Amino acid sequence: MGYGIGLSGLKSASEAIDVTSNNISNAQTVGYKSGEYVFSDQFFRAQDPQSVDRAGMGAYRMAIRRTGSYGTVVNSQNPLDMAIAGDGFFEIQRNNGSTAFTRNGQFDLDKNGYIVTSLGERLMGYQTVAEDGSVSLNGSPAPRPLLVPQEGIGAKATGSTLEPVVIRGNLDSASIPPERAAVVGPPAVAAVVNPFDVNDPSSYNFTTSAAVYDSLGNQHTMTMYFVKQEPTATEPNPWDVYSTFDSEALTGADLPNTATPTRIGFSTAGAFEPPVATVNPIAFNIAAATLGTGSEALAYELDLSSFTQRRIGSAVFEINQDGSPPGEIASVSVSSNGIVQGRYTNGETKDLGQVILATFRNPNGLDSVGDNMWVETVDSGQAALAAPGDGLNGTVGSGRVEESNVDMSQELVQMIVQQRNYQANAQSIKTQDQLLQTLINLR
Repeated sequence: MGYGIGLSGLKSASEAIDVTSNNISNAQTVGYKSGEYVFSDQFFRAQDPQSVDRAGMGAYRMAIRRTGSYGTVVNSQNPLDMAIAGDGFFEIQRNNGSTAFTRNGQFDLDKNGYIVTSLGERLMGYQTVAEDGSVSLNGSPAPRPLLVPQEGIGAKATGSTLEPVVIRGNLDSASIPPERAAVVGPPAVAAVVNPFDVNDPSSYNFTTSAAVYDSLGNQHTMTMYFVKQEPTATEPNPWDVYSTFDSEALTGADLPNTATPTRIGFSTAGAFEPPVATVNPIAFNIAAATLGTGSEALAYELDLSSFTQRRIGSAVFEINQDGSPPGEIASVSVSSNGIVQGRYTNGETKDLGQVILATFRNPNGLDSVGDNMWVETVDSGQAALAAPGDGLNGTVGSGRVEESNVDMSQELVQMIVQQRNYQANAQSIKTQDQLLQTLINLR
């Protein structure tokens, strides 16, 4: 019986060395989780319940357990690479249609725009794909392979989302009404204000421009001219605002009419305070004929309520408008909660989908199928799918990868330990052989 015990020890030690060698060979495998050999003793009672228990019958492999510690996260040069900070696995649709899970977050785009592993297997997530092929994040009910469309996005006219053009700036409180020209005649004749003229800088105090876009994506320039007015009892700080479009006066059906200014005003504290008769925001309606590009008529609103009047130079600090020209996909990034966002050449961004993570009640119950992937089993339980940061899931870091969690120094020490274990079991077999030889040599 001693031979069997020694052989079981040799087999167990050999298998433990295999596990250690496998860990060492995967020290550079992204997302790899090192294995740990779990020994167990073999012990059987005699058939006769009254007999004395026998000695054990050796050792055997109970399990190869995956250590749950996280590997070091390092930066990569690929924005589609992802590292999971915390629990969870990426869900992968394999080339044969089955589902697997991995911690290896090295991904790229294939020729069709799918986010794939190095083997071309597709990353799963939440996404909605329309009949025209466009994709969006709308909380689709079932996971699907994440797709980044190859097509760009079309033009968006200013005002198409009903958001006004908002200009934030300041008008210098030290400004005075434009230069007055004395009328030739008796001193009693009053002076008159110079009439507004876009070509005469002395007829206005400040000017600024904002780009807007028509339905075809053509850029147009809206220019505003600010003219300080004399204060009154009801209007302590009045200003008139004139507008032109593409350097041309707005007349006829176009609104607002350049010849008729819009009055704005400020309180004695410098806050925006439009006169009672003024409507803010200012509605612009530019006829298609005025645009001259073959696009639809352009309608939007201009909101000047973010202006102040203080004793600093007149300036514009920020302009926001919702229009844009057409654009092509320029890059893709992933946020910490798994949102896949496309960035386009026109400066626009769009949420395209969301990566999902899977957690398991017993991760050690997962079955390894190679290629650094696992599949669920009865022991692991079913995958619980959710977005990164939800439930038990960790978050993801874009442009990073999780290195193997193999501790090389520990594995080398373990290799020595198992080598000594193997030698000791071999020695027990040798001892049994010597005892048997002594028995045989008895006369």
